[in-house]
Amino acid sequence: MDKHPENGFFKRLLLFSVQRMKAFSQLWSLQTLADLPDRLRNLWQELIGSYWFIPTACVIAGILLAPLLVTVDQHFDRETVREISFAFTGDDDAARAIMTAIAGAVLGVAGTTFSITIAVLSMASSQFGPRLLRNFLTDTPNQFVLGAFIGTFSYSLLVLKSIHKYDVAFGVPQLAVTFGIIMAIICALLLVYFVQHMVHSIQASHVIQNASNDAINNIHYWYGDYCDIQHQRDVEQHDVEQFHQWQATPIYPPQSGYLQHIYLESLIILTQEYGGVVHLQSNLGDYVTDKNVIGHFYQRPTDHPNNRQKTATPQLAVVPRAPDGMFWQRFAGCIRIEQRLAHSNDIAYSLGQMTEIAVRALSPGINDPKTAVNCVQSLTSCLSIMMRRQPPSPYHFYVPAEHRDKPPYTATPKQVVAQQRVAILALVTYTPKISEFINTSLGEIRRYAAADAMVLKALCQAMVNLNYACINQAQQQTLLHELQLIERAGEENLSYQELIDDLVAMCEQAKQFILDEDAQHQHFNYVSEFAANFRQALQSQSS
Repeated sequence: MDKHPENGFFKRLLLFSVQRMKAFSQLWSLQTLADLPDRLRNLWQELIGSYWFIPTACVIAGILLAPLLVTVDQHFDRETVREISFAFTGDDDAARAIMTAIAGAVLGVAGTTFSITIAVLSMASSQFGPRLLRNFLTDTPNQFVLGAFIGTFSYSLLVLKSIHKYDVAFGVPQLAVTFGIIMAIICALLLVYFVQHMVHSIQASHVIQNASNDAINNIHYWYGDYCDIQHQRDVEQHDVEQFHQWQATPIYPPQSGYLQHIYLESLIILTQEYGGVVHLQSNLGDYVTDKNVIGHFYQRPTDHPNNRQKTATPQLAVVPRAPDGMFWQRFAGCIRIEQRLAHSNDIAYSLGQMTEIAVRALSPGINDPKTAVNCVQSLTSCLSIMMRRQPPSPYHFYVPAEHRDKPPYTATPKQVVAQQRVAILALVTYTPKISEFINTSLGEIRRYAAADAMVLKALCQAMVNLNYACINQAQQQTLLHELQLIERAGEENLSYQELIDDLVAMCEQAKQFILDEDAQHQHFNYVSEFAANFRQALQSQSS
């Protein structure tokens, strides 16, 4: 036994501290720096999503600008200031009165704008849904207007403090007071702009357009312009088909909540350290508990050839190992789970905003099918872009540094010699198909609009419009299946037989148009039976 037990305690505490510091250094270098652009972008989105960031920045700018201009005033020629026609040249009492009036006015207007913002948020929450509140909170003009008022108030207080009564020569900061007057005029103009902007921002068409732009940005983030040929060659390797036969360890999330972000580069580095493949079966936006199995870690066999190629030194072989405590600690930093569903790069979340607007518009309390039709049209535009672009691949590979910058082919005068590329399967993620996006967006609207002929016909027209962007037979079959569901919803829920016949006729014409091989070069124009008979009657009378 140790004769000095307190020394043993301190030794154990010191050893534990050193181990934790080493673990923290590994955690920081491997998890944070690997996906630094994505992490900074997510941090910036959080700051923009908070209503305090831009106003706080404006207050800090006002606090820094006030002593700066006062210092410039003390070293500036007063005669030159008097030659400026719009500059303030009054005494200390006039300066104090002006700055006091400006500070009181802008603070009162700031309270008014804050009250208007709260009223708009309350109305938007009831009419468009709580998921759309972030679009109003992250509205940069609203934040900047409030920040300009509060920043001018802070600036006026500090300038007012620097005005001295018994030091007329240097106690009246004329340039600082002049700048305060200019800021007051700008704040008055910003108040007019704020009212006009708020009236425009609560319009349904404007809200839908903002949600559509957000969805399009996320689509361009995930979907590529062209097919990566080299990546397709990497997918053809045998590990893609055989990794499910390796020894598997279930992966549990560190906590319950919504899966917000997946840092791919960090996960790829983690899998190479342990010699395996991580297969995530949960998608962004899914709710998971700490007991859910969100994926598996497949450990490579000991005799696998990639075990000797995953390090910077090819001859150095690292034996694959099972996940340990450090693995789970680092894995917790590779994903981000939040207790509430927030904005992210998830396409389904962006499309769900427009879907929620349409569903609320179809509720009996609002009863606005025109807004639902606008949502259907915006969703059609987003889905059409997705169908024309290259979907993201679920397979992610680790490529050593010496192979990343090499071109896949080296051209010679006589032949093209292919260079061997080392790409090790490291991560497999869940990638939703276009059929799933159609079902969770337009399909959800169809279920709530089963008794509304206007929206059902708009959905039928949406299938025709999406057909122009079809690139394969599977997408075409998805549209035909959705048309059958639209037709069945109308037959079972519409009130009048005439409406049912009209919808069925439109769906049949749409099916024939989609099945036409040359449909993408033709124009679809639905003509109802009544309109056809009426047109035939007019032609017969004219003849």
